[in-house]
Amino acid sequence: MNFIVEKLMLFISTALNYRATLFSPGHYHHDLTFIIRQNSTPPNQVYDAAELYLPSIELINPSTRTIGVSKTPRQEAVKLAMESGEQVADAFEGINLKWHYVVKTLPNCRIERQFELTFHKKHKDKVMTSYLPYVVARAEAIKEEKKILKLRSVNSPSRVDLEHPATFETIAMEPDQKTKIIKDLDRFVRRREFYKKVGKAWKRGYLLYGPPGTGKSSLIAAMANHLKFDVYELELDGIYSDSQLKSVLLSTANRSILVIEDIDFGAINARNRKCGITLSGLLNFMDGLWSSCGDERIIVFTTNHKDRLEPALLRPGRMDVHIHMSYCTPHAFKVLASNYLGVQDLDRDPLYGEIAGLLESTEVAPAEVCEELLKRDDDVDDDDVDAALQGVVKFLKLKKLERDNNNIDKPEFQEGKRQDMDVNVNDDDSESSST
Repeated sequence: MNFIVEKLMLFISTALNYRATLFSPGHYHHDLTFIIRQNSTPPNQVYDAAELYLPSIELINPSTRTIGVSKTPRQEAVKLAMESGEQVADAFEGINLKWHYVVKTLPNCRIERQFELTFHKKHKDKVMTSYLPYVVARAEAIKEEKKILKLRSVNSPSRVDLEHPATFETIAMEPDQKTKIIKDLDRFVRRREFYKKVGKAWKRGYLLYGPPGTGKSSLIAAMANHLKFDVYELELDGIYSDSQLKSVLLSTANRSILVIEDIDFGAINARNRKCGITLSGLLNFMDGLWSSCGDERIIVFTTNHKDRLEPALLRPGRMDVHIHMSYCTPHAFKVLASNYLGVQDLDRDPLYGEIAGLLESTEVAPAEVCEELLKRDDDVDDDDVDAALQGVVKFLKLKKLERDNNNIDKPEFQEGKRQDMDVNVNDDDSESSST
């Protein structure tokens, strides 16, 4: 019995000594580590910022063993990035910090990426209120300086640099149409306080409609390049429930463009699925409570057939701006001739009058004209503008003859018939309509 008591007393004494040692002032951990995980729904802004910020400081140090190197054909210089397991030091207003990049493969084969930021505990408040906001701000500045825009798919983890070169100067549209769109975009981004005052979600809906090949994708790229917004692409056919549609909204960041292409076919097919999205779910996605989860967002819908859309989708608050993408016009051809042939004053060319007349009486998509301008016979000088223009004349005459011979009013022709430039812009001041 005494033996058992002695052993028990020894155990208690050892435990008390260990506890005293563990919680003694000299045994505290002085460092604190923030785990910054990559998220998709919603995206982790700090993680995305760290990806851009860290390569701007000295990534290679004496302990560096591996470094990621990449370059796309349109980038002028190679890009460096941290590899898993590597560390980099940083300093901020007297604080020493250490970044550690970790990539883990989980049991379900899913890849988890995270940054670990370590520093002395006494600097916790300053790191949270000053350093991390500084990293986010620097990342935004780097995006502006280097014009790094991202193209992401919300149906998959795909993410690449958006390198589409389209601008409002290079897209083939009527001047007044471009001006209205630019003014609407600029007004939208500067009216944060207005949206807050009237109690509206800070978002804007655009509908681009017209026949294939009329430049919808190029216009979206021009909008992104003008605003410096990332682009998210959503395929409705890959969405199987209203709740998944809500998750899509949460996966998009502020200052971004969400593109939903071919909404006529996507929405119809999805509604016919047994467990697909519903019209009410789509409407709620566009202007319901979930649509307010984020700021400064633009949603762009595209369709070849506006007349097939549900009328409820078209009203202000859902699709605020309706932009008709028409067949190629004489002015649009001037832009294309400038882009492809370097011709700045096409009015003086005798072939332009014939081309303009043919364009007025022939329905041809700008993409078809672009393809014709790219064609060159091997025995024709690439710089021979007259030869290129003569090729366009021949092409347009064949298109006109083909149409005259068919003499059929096809639905796609009806939808794409040239109209007055239809840019239906609803003024924000009158946007207090239903939400």
